[in-house]
Amino acid sequence: MKNIDTAFKYVRGFTMLVVMGCVVICCFTLHKSFQTVAKMQDKVYILAAGKALEVYASERKDNLPVEARDHVRTFHKFFFTLDPDDKVIKTNITKALYLADESAKRIYDDLKENGFYSGIISGNISQTIQIDSIAVDIKDYPYRFKCFARQNIIRTTSILKRNLITEGTLRNVSRSDNNPHGFLIERFNTIENTDLAVENRK
Repeated sequence: MKNIDTAFKYVRGFTMLVVMGCVVICCFTLHKSFQTVAKMQDKVYILAAGKALEVYASERKDNLPVEARDHVRTFHKFFFTLDPDDKVIKTNITKALYLADESAKRIYDDLKENGFYSGIISGNISQTIQIDSIAVDIKDYPYRFKCFARQNIIRTTSILKRNLITEGTLRNVSRSDNNPHGFLIERFNTIENTDLAVENRK
């Protein structure tokens, strides 16, 4: 009887150890599963040219300077890239004005009233812009920026090269298809727009 009682205690103790071990393993497994799910939620996969690319989610502050510079670059590209086609001009200006407030709209209205865009069309003139650098100060909100660029005004017989420096501030707004960066340019102003050189076209 003593041997049976002792054996029962051993079996009971062994069973309790096995149960406790199973509980510990289950808890560890659940913990690791939640960690894995949390990591997977930070990853997004996109399909580009038939290839799955992994995209990592991050907070906006991590990419704020990059997004701000790209927003300014995109605005300048649309606002200052012109061809002698009314539809092209309207399309580019419309895209640009989604990225800025009435300060840019006011400049557009003044240029339109002075016949600038009709002169582009009638003179078969194209205008391109090349961004040299964009400085954004993210220490204070709204964020101030300054853009340094060069313009090429292509006429039938010549190419006029101009220096362009602009400034303004960036305000946070909701992201949308028309404004993917979620910024709005305010107090847009041209500091300098001077001629650099004229090249004759052959």
